[in-house]
Amino acid sequence: MERGNQTGTGNFILLGFSDDPDLQSLLFGLLLSMYLVTVLGNLLIILATISDSHLHMPMYFLLSNLSLADIGFTSSTIPKALRNIQTQSKVITFAGCISQIYFFVVFGCQENMLLTVMAYDRFVAVCHPLHYVSIMNPRLCLLMALGSWLISVLGSLPESMTILRLSFCTNREIPHFFCDLPEVVKLACSDTLINNVVVYSAAIILGVFPLTGILFSYSQIFSSILRISSAEGKYKAFSTCGSHLLVVSLFYGTGLGVYLSSAASPSSRMSLMASVMYTMVTPMLNPFFYSLRNRDIKVALGRVLSKVVTLSERSFA
Repeated sequence: MERGNQTGTGNFILLGFSDDPDLQSLLFGLLLSMYLVTVLGNLLIILATISDSHLHMPMYFLLSNLSLADIGFTSSTIPKALRNIQTQSKVITFAGCISQIYFFVVFGCQENMLLTVMAYDRFVAVCHPLHYVSIMNPRLCLLMALGSWLISVLGSLPESMTILRLSFCTNREIPHFFCDLPEVVKLACSDTLINNVVVYSAAIILGVFPLTGILFSYSQIFSSILRISSAEGKYKAFSTCGSHLLVVSLFYGTGLGVYLSSAASPSSRMSLMASVMYTMVTPMLNPFFYSLRNRDIKVALGRVLSKVVTLSERSFA
């Protein structure tokens, strides 16, 4: 491989999913459909929680923040992939690549933080139901939401900023549909020790610690549920955290799948396919998990959709 000393100059090439011209239309339609479903589904969740006074509760406030993070998560990668397919160009600028990495990490970390806060919310609801209102007060919920955003925004800076110190080889082909941080670091000609230390440190602080908090919360939740004598009481207690548990399982399951597939196989294509689940399928399914399993959300969504239909009819009348 030809070496070069190009720090912060030139462009990267996103190889994407396939070079087959016959598949480009299919890929574009599939990506666009998934992106629209993701944005519309999460946007409806946000509108429902804002417009319906019955949903002005801690759980739904945190859920609306999670939906916002899902929109940002997919929007950091999919629009660029769609544009590259449409224009038949695979180029992304150095600045564009750094920006994509930063926002991808920000919203990914934000999902970690919010899922942890939501696990604590479910822990209080199941283990301390009589004190739920006093503990999960509006001030605490707002502080936890703002804190999670602040940690994500500031905590993601080192991972993207340390790339600026790297020198890259003349081969800048990224075997991905977006600027995946590990794939970008692999293209560097200079020493990447600092980058690896930063990445692993951030993974522990922003990934392992939140996951540990979630596991601890659910260990306490399951312990409390097992102490309930009636089957109906157990089902009611478990149903309060069922949707969140599904989202946590899908998010961390697919996320771990990305890294395990990368470690088990040197094939970048395996990592690419695993990343599709992590970056596209999970944010798309989250609104369905919460809306299909939650009666309050379904009722609120029905009201929002009826208002949209009424406004549409009036505009065309």
